Amino acid sequence: MSLKVCKFGGTSMADGNIIAGVKKIIESDASRRFVVVSAPGKRFSGDIKITDLLYGCFAELKKSGTCKQAFAPIRARFVSIVKELGLDFDIQTVLDETQQRIDEERSEDFTASRGEYLSARVVAEVLGAKFIDAQDVVFFTADGALDGEKSYKAIASAVAGCERAVMPGFYGVDADGKVKTFSRGGSDISGAVVARAVNATLYENWTDVSGFLACDPRIVDSPKRIKSLSYKELRELSYMGANVLHGDSIFPVRRANIPICIKNTFRPDDEGTLILPSNRYVSGGNIVTGVAGKKNFSVIFIEKSHMNSETGFVRKVLSVVEEAGIPIEHIPSGIDTMSIVISSDALEGKLEQIIEGIKTAVQPDNIRVTENVALIATVGHGMSSSVGTSARLFNAIASADINIKMIDQGSSELNIVVGVNDSDYEKCIKAIYSEFFGS
Repeated sequence: MSLKVCKFGGTSMADGNIIAGVKKIIESDASRRFVVVSAPGKRFSGDIKITDLLYGCFAELKKSGTCKQAFAPIRARFVSIVKELGLDFDIQTVLDETQQRIDEERSEDFTASRGEYLSARVVAEVLGAKFIDAQDVVFFTADGALDGEKSYKAIASAVAGCERAVMPGFYGVDADGKVKTFSRGGSDISGAVVARAVNATLYENWTDVSGFLACDPRIVDSPKRIKSLSYKELRELSYMGANVLHGDSIFPVRRANIPICIKNTFRPDDEGTLILPSNRYVSGGNIVTGVAGKKNFSVIFIEKSHMNSETGFVRKVLSVVEEAGIPIEHIPSGIDTMSIVISSDALEGKLEQIIEGIKTAVQPDNIRVTENVALIATVGHGMSSSVGTSARLFNAIASADINIKMIDQGSSELNIVVGVNDSDYEKCIKAIYSEFFGS
């Protein structure tokens, strides 16, 4: 029997008219029984997302002891949504309680979570469905990780016997029982957790685009839609900046082999993009699935003769970076060379400390830093079985008169990452897209 979990993003919650459309989507398919919602997003260019307004509430709370003034536009927004929906729902009382709890809790995570909480309260009323508070069923461990097994059991118990239920995304509770949020976009993870808990046949993620595109439409006009991709390809593309779906959302559903479908709230009949486990994934015939990238990286280049024979060399270098509390993106290496790729934002104020630490730890012959580097990933399962893919990629970049600063190919042969100057970022993506997808 088909059972779908639907997560609706911020644009799907933006106003009452859009939520009315969401109601039609849900009620058009009886298998769409469990719904996870985000906080209301922007209604128009220049509008402010509810979550951002809530962070403003917390800033005011710290400064003045109350969030009353900053909460006013949030109150007005939800009153307007309920009015547009024509609901007989005492939203003012719910808002009064929410504002009071924000003042009492004095917690940034609790404050930020209230957009999802209020959205779910409204949508539950719209659907006549059971409201399940995420703080009662989603749990984090003492080290801040999702406690999956505990959460799955609690959700399954909470929805038992429900014809339909609505839960806010983005938050749960920590080991001390305090509200804790996922990272931004974390409602995608919440939806996946519910899908795993109820053993859904499909996890539908509703947003404002009709699936994944082969590259950023702000760079290439009308890029092709990806009909299907694997969990692994999703992770690679999401990590490199394709932000349609939170990259961590695959983890709850992967073990249960639950597919994800990206759908468009505003074009519900569009096919969307299906994301599948590797054992169910069948390539659409393209060598490359997608191209994505990010700017503003720094590359620390280390050179030392006989580096390869020096026991513990890499460990010593990485320990210096670890002690500075900085994550590493890539580590391309040669027999006497090693490069460390790090986000420039993460390095801010720490670069000199790291350089001196590396000099002390391994006494390199040469060490230098290249800044303003963009990383671009070309991703696809078809690349490993297609002769000449790398040659086509590098020829396309060379033909565009772009100098490659760095090359890193994953051991799975699923992706090739190149580093270029930030100034060549858009031109490089266009060149790669044109080579593998046509102009």
